[in-house]
Amino acid sequence: MLFNSIDFAVFLPIVFILYWFLFKSNLKLQNLLIVVSSYVFYGWWDWRFLSLIVFSTAVDYTVGQYLRNEENQLRRKVLLWTSILVNLGFLCLFKYYNFFIDNFTAAFSFFGTEISASSLDIILPVGISFYTFQTLSYTIDVYKQKLEPTKDIIAFSAFVSFFPQLVAGPIERATNLLPQFYKERKFDYSRAVDGMRQILWGLFKKIVIADNCAQYANEIFNNSAVYGGSTLILGALFFTFQIYGDFSGYSDIAIGTSRLFGFNLKQNFAFPYFSRDIAEFWRRWHISLSTWFRDYLYIPLGGSRGGAMMKVRNTFIIFIVSGFWHGANWTFIVWGALNAIYFLPILLTNRNRKNIDTVASGRLFPSPNEFLSMGATFGLTVIAWVFFRAENMGHAMAYISEIFSSSTFNIPEIRPRNTTLLIIGFLVIEWYGRGQQFAIQNLGIQWKRPFRYALYYAIIILIFWFGGKEQEFIYFQF
Repeated sequence: MLFNSIDFAVFLPIVFILYWFLFKSNLKLQNLLIVVSSYVFYGWWDWRFLSLIVFSTAVDYTVGQYLRNEENQLRRKVLLWTSILVNLGFLCLFKYYNFFIDNFTAAFSFFGTEISASSLDIILPVGISFYTFQTLSYTIDVYKQKLEPTKDIIAFSAFVSFFPQLVAGPIERATNLLPQFYKERKFDYSRAVDGMRQILWGLFKKIVIADNCAQYANEIFNNSAVYGGSTLILGALFFTFQIYGDFSGYSDIAIGTSRLFGFNLKQNFAFPYFSRDIAEFWRRWHISLSTWFRDYLYIPLGGSRGGAMMKVRNTFIIFIVSGFWHGANWTFIVWGALNAIYFLPILLTNRNRKNIDTVASGRLFPSPNEFLSMGATFGLTVIAWVFFRAENMGHAMAYISEIFSSSTFNIPEIRPRNTTLLIIGFLVIEWYGRGQQFAIQNLGIQWKRPFRYALYYAIIILIFWFGGKEQEFIYFQF
Protein backbone atom coordinates (compact mmCIF):
# COMPACT_ATOMS: atom_id res chain seq x y z
CA MET A 1 0.00 0.00 0.00
CA LEU A 2 1.45 3.35 -1.05
CA PHE A 3 1.24 6.46 1.11
CA ASN A 4 0.32 8.48 -1.97
CA SER A 5 -2.55 6.21 -3.01
CA ILE A 6 -6.32 6.20 -2.73
CA ASP A 7 -6.04 2.91 -0.83
CA PHE A 8 -4.06 4.56 1.95
CA ALA A 9 -6.34 7.61 1.94
CA VAL A 10 -9.21 5.24 2.81
CA PHE A 11 -7.18 2.94 5.07
CA LEU A 12 -5.76 5.62 7.37
CA PRO A 13 -9.05 7.30 8.46
CA ILE A 14 -10.62 3.90 9.16
CA VAL A 15 -7.73 2.84 11.41
CA PHE A 16 -7.67 6.29 13.05
CA ILE A 17 -11.40 6.17 13.91
CA LEU A 18 -11.21 2.63 15.27
CA TYR A 19 -8.08 3.49 17.26
CA TRP A 20 -9.34 6.66 18.97
CA PHE A 21 -13.07 6.07 19.16
CA LEU A 22 -13.72 2.36 19.45
CA PHE A 23 -10.55 1.20 21.29
CA LYS A 24 -9.39 4.38 23.04
CA SER A 25 -9.96 2.99 26.55
CA ASN A 26 -8.10 -0.30 26.02
CA LEU A 27 -4.36 -0.23 25.39
CA LYS A 28 -4.10 -3.90 24.43
CA LEU A 29 -6.89 -3.56 21.87
CA GLN A 30 -5.18 -0.47 20.43
CA ASN A 31 -1.94 -2.43 20.08
CA LEU A 32 -3.80 -5.38 18.56
CA LEU A 33 -5.44 -3.03 16.07
CA ILE A 34 -1.99 -1.73 15.10
CA VAL A 35 -0.79 -5.31 14.52
CA VAL A 36 -3.81 -6.23 12.38
CA SER A 37 -3.69 -2.95 10.47
CA SER A 38 0.04 -3.32 9.88
CA TYR A 39 -0.40 -6.83 8.52
CA VAL A 40 -3.16 -5.59 6.19
CA PHE A 41 -0.93 -2.69 5.12
CA TYR A 42 2.02 -4.99 4.38
CA GLY A 43 -0.06 -7.80 2.91
CA TRP A 44 -1.52 -5.34 0.38
CA TRP A 45 1.60 -5.98 -1.74
CA ASP A 46 1.90 -9.74 -1.23
CA TRP A 47 0.25 -11.54 1.66
CA ARG A 48 2.70 -14.45 1.36
CA PHE A 49 5.54 -12.37 2.82
CA LEU A 50 3.61 -11.80 6.02
CA SER A 51 4.99 -15.16 7.12
CA LEU A 52 8.50 -13.62 7.20
CA ILE A 53 7.42 -10.86 9.59
CA VAL A 54 5.50 -13.32 11.77
CA PHE A 55 8.43 -15.75 11.89
CA SER A 56 10.99 -13.01 12.60
CA THR A 57 8.73 -11.66 15.35
CA ALA A 58 8.35 -15.11 16.91
CA VAL A 59 12.09 -15.85 16.80
CA ASP A 60 13.19 -12.56 18.37
CA TYR A 61 10.45 -12.61 21.00
CA THR A 62 11.41 -16.15 22.00
CA VAL A 63 15.13 -15.34 22.07
CA GLY A 64 14.35 -12.36 24.29
CA GLN A 65 12.45 -14.58 26.73
CA TYR A 66 15.31 -17.03 26.98
CA LEU A 67 17.84 -14.21 27.43
CA ARG A 68 15.78 -12.89 30.34
CA ASN A 69 16.86 -15.64 32.76
CA GLU A 70 19.98 -16.96 31.06
CA GLU A 71 23.22 -16.09 32.86
CA ASN A 72 25.60 -18.45 31.11
CA GLN A 73 27.57 -16.27 28.69
CA LEU A 74 28.11 -19.01 26.13
CA ARG A 75 24.41 -19.82 25.92
CA ARG A 76 23.59 -16.10 25.75
CA LYS A 77 25.90 -15.74 22.76
CA VAL A 78 24.26 -18.77 21.11
CA LEU A 79 20.86 -17.15 21.55
CA LEU A 80 22.12 -13.86 20.15
CA TRP A 81 23.65 -15.51 17.11
CA THR A 82 20.48 -17.52 16.55
CA SER A 83 18.60 -14.25 16.13
CA ILE A 84 21.33 -12.71 13.98
CA LEU A 85 21.63 -15.73 11.68
CA VAL A 86 17.87 -16.13 11.25
CA ASN A 87 17.29 -12.46 10.43
CA LEU A 88 20.36 -11.96 8.28
CA GLY A 89 19.81 -15.39 6.72
CA PHE A 90 16.44 -14.30 5.37
CA LEU A 91 17.95 -11.02 4.21
CA CYS A 92 20.84 -12.74 2.42
CA LEU A 93 18.59 -15.32 0.78
CA PHE A 94 16.07 -12.88 -0.65
CA LYS A 95 18.36 -9.95 -1.36
CA TYR A 96 21.86 -11.30 -2.01
CA TYR A 97 21.59 -14.92 -3.16
CA ASN A 98 21.74 -14.18 -6.88
CA PHE A 99 24.50 -11.58 -6.40
CA PHE A 100 26.79 -14.08 -4.70
CA ILE A 101 25.97 -16.86 -7.15
CA ASP A 102 26.61 -14.67 -10.19
CA ASN A 103 29.91 -13.36 -8.83
CA PHE A 104 30.98 -16.85 -7.75
CA THR A 105 30.54 -18.22 -11.24
CA ALA A 106 32.17 -15.14 -12.78
CA ALA A 107 35.23 -15.59 -10.55
CA PHE A 108 35.76 -19.15 -11.73
CA SER A 109 35.26 -18.10 -15.36
CA PHE A 110 38.00 -15.49 -14.94
CA PHE A 111 40.49 -18.27 -14.15
CA GLY A 112 39.37 -20.35 -17.13
CA THR A 113 37.09 -22.74 -15.26
CA GLU A 114 33.45 -22.89 -16.20
CA ILE A 115 31.03 -23.91 -13.48
CA SER A 116 27.27 -24.04 -13.48
CA ALA A 117 25.29 -22.55 -10.62
CA SER A 118 21.64 -21.66 -10.88
CA SER A 119 20.28 -18.31 -9.83
CA LEU A 120 16.74 -18.12 -8.54
CA ASP A 121 13.80 -15.98 -9.57
CA ILE A 122 13.44 -14.46 -6.10
CA ILE A 123 11.00 -11.66 -5.32
CA LEU A 124 12.47 -9.20 -2.83
CA PRO A 125 10.02 -8.69 0.05
CA VAL A 126 9.24 -5.01 0.49
CA GLY A 127 11.05 -3.43 3.43
CA ILE A 128 12.90 -6.58 4.53
CA SER A 129 16.11 -4.60 5.19
CA PHE A 130 14.26 -2.22 7.49
CA TYR A 131 12.27 -4.53 9.75
CA THR A 132 15.17 -7.00 9.90
CA PHE A 133 17.42 -4.34 11.39
CA GLN A 134 14.66 -3.17 13.69
CA THR A 135 14.16 -6.62 15.24
CA LEU A 136 17.91 -7.12 15.48
CA SER A 137 18.22 -3.94 17.55
CA TYR A 138 15.84 -5.48 20.08
CA THR A 139 17.77 -8.73 20.43
CA ILE A 140 21.16 -7.01 20.62
CA ASP A 141 19.97 -4.50 23.22
CA VAL A 142 18.41 -7.28 25.32
CA TYR A 143 21.66 -9.25 25.07
CA LYS A 144 23.67 -6.20 26.18
CA GLN A 145 21.10 -5.70 28.98
CA LYS A 146 20.25 -2.23 27.75
CA LEU A 147 16.60 -3.26 27.48
CA GLU A 148 14.33 -5.47 29.53
CA PRO A 149 12.79 -8.17 27.31
CA THR A 150 9.06 -7.73 26.89
CA LYS A 151 6.50 -10.31 27.99
CA ASP A 152 3.80 -8.65 25.88
CA ILE A 153 3.77 -10.46 22.53
CA ILE A 154 1.14 -8.09 21.11
CA ALA A 155 3.18 -5.00 21.96
CA PHE A 156 6.29 -6.62 20.50
CA SER A 157 4.44 -7.60 17.32
CA ALA A 158 3.20 -4.03 17.01
CA PHE A 159 6.76 -2.75 17.42
CA VAL A 160 8.09 -5.02 14.65
CA SER A 161 5.26 -4.39 12.19
CA PHE A 162 4.25 -0.77 12.97
CA PHE A 163 2.78 0.20 9.61
CA PRO A 164 3.88 3.86 9.27
CA GLN A 165 7.57 2.91 9.22
CA LEU A 166 7.41 -0.80 8.36
CA VAL A 167 8.58 -0.82 4.75
CA ALA A 168 11.00 2.13 4.50
CA GLY A 169 11.86 3.31 7.96
CA PRO A 170 12.87 5.15 9.98
CA ILE A 171 14.59 2.15 11.56
CA GLU A 172 13.50 2.60 15.15
CA ARG A 173 15.41 1.28 18.12
CA ALA A 174 13.55 -0.97 20.50
CA THR A 175 14.73 1.27 23.37
CA ASN A 176 12.80 4.21 21.87
CA LEU A 177 9.71 2.73 20.22
CA LEU A 178 8.86 -0.43 22.17
CA PRO A 179 8.22 1.31 25.54
CA GLN A 180 5.68 3.56 23.80
CA PHE A 181 3.45 0.53 23.28
CA TYR A 182 3.25 -0.01 27.04
CA LYS A 183 2.02 3.47 27.91
CA GLU A 184 -1.53 4.77 27.73
CA ARG A 185 -1.90 7.10 24.76
CA LYS A 186 -4.26 10.06 24.77
CA PHE A 187 -5.26 12.04 21.72
CA ASP A 188 -3.31 15.28 21.53
CA TYR A 189 -4.78 17.78 19.08
CA SER A 190 -1.63 19.88 18.72
CA ARG A 191 0.50 16.78 18.10
CA ALA A 192 -2.00 15.52 15.51
CA VAL A 193 -2.01 18.89 13.70
CA ASP A 194 1.79 18.89 13.68
CA GLY A 195 1.68 15.36 12.29
CA MET A 196 -0.68 16.43 9.51
CA ARG A 197 1.65 19.28 8.56
CA GLN A 198 4.54 16.82 8.34
CA ILE A 199 2.44 14.42 6.25
CA LEU A 200 1.53 17.29 3.93
CA TRP A 201 5.16 18.28 3.45
CA GLY A 202 6.15 14.66 2.93
CA LEU A 203 3.54 14.28 0.20
CA PHE A 204 4.83 17.45 -1.46
CA LYS A 205 8.38 16.10 -1.41
CA LYS A 206 7.29 12.78 -2.88
CA ILE A 207 4.65 13.74 -5.42
CA VAL A 208 5.88 17.14 -6.60
CA ILE A 209 9.66 17.00 -6.17
CA ALA A 210 10.63 13.32 -6.34
CA ASP A 211 8.14 12.16 -8.98
CA ASN A 212 8.83 15.12 -11.29
CA CYS A 213 12.59 14.74 -10.92
CA ALA A 214 12.28 10.98 -11.50
CA GLN A 215 10.84 11.48 -14.98
CA TYR A 216 13.89 13.41 -16.16
CA ALA A 217 16.42 11.40 -14.16
CA ASN A 218 15.10 8.16 -15.67
CA GLU A 219 15.07 9.60 -19.18
CA ILE A 220 18.66 10.82 -18.91
CA PHE A 221 20.15 7.83 -17.07
CA ASN A 222 18.36 5.29 -19.29
CA ASN A 223 19.62 7.02 -22.44
CA SER A 224 22.89 8.45 -21.17
CA ALA A 225 24.83 7.31 -24.25
CA VAL A 226 23.00 9.81 -26.49
CA TYR A 227 23.35 12.86 -24.23
CA GLY A 228 26.26 15.19 -23.62
CA GLY A 229 27.94 16.00 -20.32
CA SER A 230 25.80 19.04 -19.50
CA THR A 231 22.61 16.98 -19.78
CA LEU A 232 24.15 14.18 -17.73
CA ILE A 233 24.93 16.68 -14.98
CA LEU A 234 21.27 17.66 -14.96
CA GLY A 235 20.32 13.97 -14.79
CA ALA A 236 22.54 13.48 -11.75
CA LEU A 237 21.06 16.59 -10.12
CA PHE A 238 17.51 15.42 -10.80
CA PHE A 239 18.29 12.05 -9.23
CA THR A 240 19.90 13.81 -6.27
CA PHE A 241 16.65 15.61 -5.54
CA GLN A 242 14.56 12.59 -6.48
CA ILE A 243 16.13 10.32 -3.89
CA TYR A 244 16.02 13.01 -1.21
CA GLY A 245 12.42 13.98 -1.94
CA ASP A 246 11.42 10.33 -2.16
CA PHE A 247 13.03 8.96 0.96
CA SER A 248 12.81 11.98 3.25
CA GLY A 249 9.24 12.46 2.03
CA TYR A 250 8.42 8.89 3.05
CA SER A 251 10.04 9.48 6.44
CA ASP A 252 8.03 12.66 6.94
CA ILE A 253 4.78 10.84 6.15
CA ALA A 254 5.77 7.96 8.44
CA ILE A 255 6.69 10.25 11.35
CA GLY A 256 3.60 12.42 10.84
CA THR A 257 1.29 9.39 10.66
CA SER A 258 2.83 8.01 13.85
CA ARG A 259 2.01 11.27 15.63
CA LEU A 260 -1.64 10.81 14.74
CA PHE A 261 -1.59 7.66 16.85
CA GLY A 262 0.36 9.12 19.75
CA PHE A 263 3.84 7.85 18.84
CA ASN A 264 7.09 9.77 18.46
CA LEU A 265 9.56 8.54 15.87
CA LYS A 266 13.01 10.04 15.62
CA GLN A 267 14.00 12.45 12.86
CA ASN A 268 15.46 10.60 9.88
CA PHE A 269 16.64 13.45 7.64
CA ALA A 270 17.95 16.79 8.87
CA PHE A 271 18.38 18.84 5.69
CA PRO A 272 21.49 16.94 4.51
CA TYR A 273 22.07 18.96 1.34
CA PHE A 274 22.94 21.98 3.46
CA SER A 275 25.89 20.11 4.99
CA ARG A 276 29.32 21.74 5.05
CA ASP A 277 31.33 18.50 4.92
CA ILE A 278 30.74 14.80 4.35
CA ALA A 279 30.82 14.01 8.06
CA GLU A 280 27.96 16.44 8.62
CA PHE A 281 26.13 14.99 5.61
CA TRP A 282 26.17 11.53 7.16
CA ARG A 283 24.93 12.90 10.48
CA ARG A 284 21.96 14.33 8.59
CA TRP A 285 21.25 11.70 5.89
CA HIS A 286 19.19 8.60 6.81
CA ILE A 287 20.00 9.16 10.46
CA SER A 288 18.31 5.98 11.69
CA LEU A 289 20.48 3.77 9.44
CA SER A 290 23.71 5.73 9.99
CA THR A 291 23.38 5.57 13.77
CA TRP A 292 22.38 1.88 13.58
CA PHE A 293 25.62 1.01 11.79
CA ARG A 294 27.56 3.27 14.14
CA ASP A 295 26.20 1.65 17.31
CA TYR A 296 25.95 -1.98 16.20
CA LEU A 297 28.90 -2.28 13.81
CA TYR A 298 31.37 0.61 13.94
CA ILE A 299 31.73 0.90 17.72
CA PRO A 300 31.92 -2.90 18.31
CA LEU A 301 34.72 -3.00 15.72
CA GLY A 302 36.64 -0.49 17.80
CA GLY A 303 35.33 2.73 16.31
CA SER A 304 37.89 5.51 16.30
CA ARG A 305 39.67 4.38 19.44
CA GLY A 306 42.63 2.70 17.75
CA GLY A 307 45.34 4.05 15.50
CA ALA A 308 45.06 5.44 12.02
CA MET A 309 44.93 2.02 10.35
CA MET A 310 42.06 0.88 12.56
CA LYS A 311 40.16 4.07 11.78
CA VAL A 312 40.69 3.51 8.05
CA ARG A 313 39.65 -0.14 8.29
CA ASN A 314 36.52 0.52 10.33
CA THR A 315 35.49 3.46 8.17
CA PHE A 316 35.71 1.42 4.98
CA ILE A 317 33.84 -1.48 6.59
CA ILE A 318 30.92 0.63 7.77
CA PHE A 319 30.54 2.54 4.50
CA ILE A 320 30.91 -0.53 2.27
CA VAL A 321 28.43 -2.49 4.40
CA SER A 322 26.08 0.49 4.24
CA GLY A 323 26.40 0.51 0.46
CA PHE A 324 25.83 -3.24 0.21
CA TRP A 325 22.79 -2.91 2.48
CA HIS A 326 21.21 -0.71 -0.17
CA GLY A 327 21.46 -3.23 -2.96
CA ALA A 328 23.10 -6.36 -4.36
CA ASN A 329 25.21 -4.60 -6.97
CA TRP A 330 28.82 -3.50 -7.18
CA THR A 331 27.61 0.05 -7.82
CA PHE A 332 26.30 0.28 -4.26
CA ILE A 333 29.55 -1.07 -2.85
CA VAL A 334 31.56 1.51 -4.82
CA TRP A 335 29.12 4.21 -3.70
CA GLY A 336 29.86 3.25 -0.09
CA ALA A 337 33.62 3.07 -0.69
CA LEU A 338 33.58 6.47 -2.39
CA ASN A 339 31.86 8.02 0.63
CA ALA A 340 34.50 6.39 2.84
CA ILE A 341 37.20 8.06 0.74
CA TYR A 342 35.39 11.38 1.13
CA PHE A 343 35.08 10.89 4.89
CA LEU A 344 38.55 9.64 5.81
CA PRO A 345 40.53 12.92 5.43
CA ILE A 346 38.07 14.61 7.75
CA LEU A 347 38.29 11.78 10.29
CA LEU A 348 42.07 11.46 10.22
CA THR A 349 42.50 15.20 10.78
CA ASN A 350 39.95 15.17 13.63
CA ARG A 351 37.60 17.55 11.84
CA ASN A 352 34.63 15.16 11.73
CA ARG A 353 32.89 16.97 14.60
CA LYS A 354 33.58 20.47 13.30
CA ASN A 355 30.12 21.23 11.89
CA ILE A 356 27.61 19.96 14.41
CA ASP A 357 25.41 23.05 14.55
CA THR A 358 22.88 24.30 12.01
CA VAL A 359 24.45 26.14 9.11
CA ALA A 360 24.02 29.92 9.25
CA SER A 361 22.24 29.60 12.58
CA GLY A 362 20.40 32.84 13.38
CA ARG A 363 21.26 34.30 9.96
CA LEU A 364 19.34 34.53 6.72
CA PHE A 365 22.28 33.77 4.45
CA PRO A 366 25.39 31.61 4.86
CA SER A 367 28.84 33.13 4.97
CA PRO A 368 31.01 32.83 1.82
CA ASN A 369 33.01 29.99 3.44
CA GLU A 370 29.81 28.16 4.41
CA PHE A 371 28.43 28.60 0.91
CA LEU A 372 31.58 27.22 -0.69
CA SER A 373 31.71 24.31 1.78
CA MET A 374 28.09 23.42 1.07
CA GLY A 375 28.71 23.62 -2.67
CA ALA A 376 31.76 21.35 -2.51
CA THR A 377 30.00 18.81 -0.29
CA PHE A 378 26.94 18.82 -2.51
CA GLY A 379 29.08 18.32 -5.62
CA LEU A 380 30.86 15.30 -4.11
CA THR A 381 27.50 13.86 -3.08
CA VAL A 382 26.10 14.25 -6.60
CA ILE A 383 29.07 12.37 -8.08
CA ALA A 384 28.54 9.54 -5.60
CA TRP A 385 24.83 9.36 -6.44
CA VAL A 386 25.74 8.53 -10.04
CA PHE A 387 27.07 5.16 -8.86
CA PHE A 388 23.97 4.66 -6.74
CA ARG A 389 21.68 5.20 -9.74
CA ALA A 390 23.70 3.55 -12.51
CA GLU A 391 22.74 0.11 -13.80
CA ASN A 392 26.26 -1.29 -13.46
CA MET A 393 29.87 -0.18 -13.08
CA GLY A 394 30.36 0.24 -16.83
CA HIS A 395 27.34 2.52 -17.00
CA ALA A 396 28.56 4.57 -14.03
CA MET A 397 32.09 5.03 -15.41
CA ALA A 398 30.82 5.98 -18.87
CA TYR A 399 28.38 8.45 -17.31
CA ILE A 400 31.06 10.16 -15.19
CA SER A 401 33.56 10.18 -18.07
CA GLU A 402 31.10 12.08 -20.23
CA ILE A 403 30.44 14.57 -17.41
CA PHE A 404 34.15 15.44 -17.40
CA SER A 405 34.32 15.80 -21.18
CA SER A 406 34.11 18.92 -23.34
CA SER A 407 30.40 18.28 -23.92
CA THR A 408 29.77 19.58 -20.41
CA PHE A 409 30.12 23.10 -21.82
CA ASN A 410 27.29 22.60 -24.31
CA ILE A 411 23.71 23.71 -23.72
CA PRO A 412 21.76 20.80 -22.14
CA GLU A 413 19.34 19.00 -24.47
CA ILE A 414 16.77 18.70 -21.66
CA ARG A 415 15.75 21.89 -19.81
CA PRO A 416 12.54 21.37 -17.79
CA ARG A 417 11.62 24.87 -16.61
CA ASN A 418 8.73 23.99 -14.28
CA THR A 419 10.63 21.25 -12.45
CA THR A 420 13.65 23.52 -12.05
CA LEU A 421 11.50 26.30 -10.57
CA LEU A 422 9.83 23.81 -8.22
CA ILE A 423 13.24 22.63 -6.98
CA ILE A 424 14.36 26.22 -6.37
CA GLY A 425 11.18 27.02 -4.44
CA PHE A 426 11.55 23.79 -2.50
CA LEU A 427 15.13 24.64 -1.52
CA VAL A 428 14.06 28.10 -0.33
CA ILE A 429 11.43 26.61 2.00
CA GLU A 430 13.83 23.92 3.21
CA TRP A 431 16.46 26.58 3.93
CA TYR A 432 13.94 28.63 5.90
CA GLY A 433 12.99 25.64 8.06
CA ARG A 434 16.43 24.04 8.33
CA GLY A 435 16.50 24.38 12.11
CA GLN A 436 13.22 22.49 12.61
CA GLN A 437 12.25 18.82 12.49
CA PHE A 438 10.71 19.42 9.04
CA ALA A 439 10.68 22.47 6.80
CA ILE A 440 7.14 23.78 7.37
CA GLN A 441 6.91 22.89 11.06
CA ASN A 442 6.81 26.54 12.09
CA LEU A 443 6.06 28.13 8.72
CA GLY A 444 3.05 30.41 9.18
CA ILE A 445 2.39 29.03 12.66
CA GLN A 446 1.91 32.58 14.02
CA TRP A 447 -0.21 33.73 11.11
CA LYS A 448 -3.91 34.32 11.45
CA ARG A 449 -5.98 31.26 10.62
CA PRO A 450 -7.13 32.34 7.12
CA PHE A 451 -3.55 32.95 6.01
CA ARG A 452 -2.27 29.77 7.65
CA TYR A 453 -4.95 27.69 5.96
CA ALA A 454 -4.25 29.44 2.68
CA LEU A 455 -0.67 28.14 2.92
CA TYR A 456 -1.86 24.57 3.45
CA TYR A 457 -4.35 24.79 0.58
CA ALA A 458 -1.65 26.25 -1.65
CA ILE A 459 0.59 23.23 -0.97
CA ILE A 460 -2.33 20.87 -1.64
CA ILE A 461 -3.05 22.65 -4.94
CA LEU A 462 0.61 22.36 -5.91
CA ILE A 463 0.51 18.63 -5.13
CA PHE A 464 -2.47 18.07 -7.41
CA TRP A 465 -1.41 20.55 -10.09
CA PHE A 466 2.26 19.64 -10.41
CA GLY A 467 2.09 16.04 -9.28
CA GLY A 468 4.38 14.06 -11.54
CA LYS A 469 3.75 10.64 -13.01
CA GLU A 470 3.41 8.24 -10.07
CA GLN A 471 6.69 6.57 -9.21
CA GLU A 472 7.27 3.82 -6.67
CA PHE A 473 9.20 4.83 -3.56
CA ILE A 474 12.88 4.17 -4.31
CA TYR A 475 13.55 2.64 -0.92
CA PHE A 476 10.94 -0.07 -1.39
CA GLN A 477 13.64 -1.96 -3.25
CA PHE A 478 15.78 -2.08 -0.09
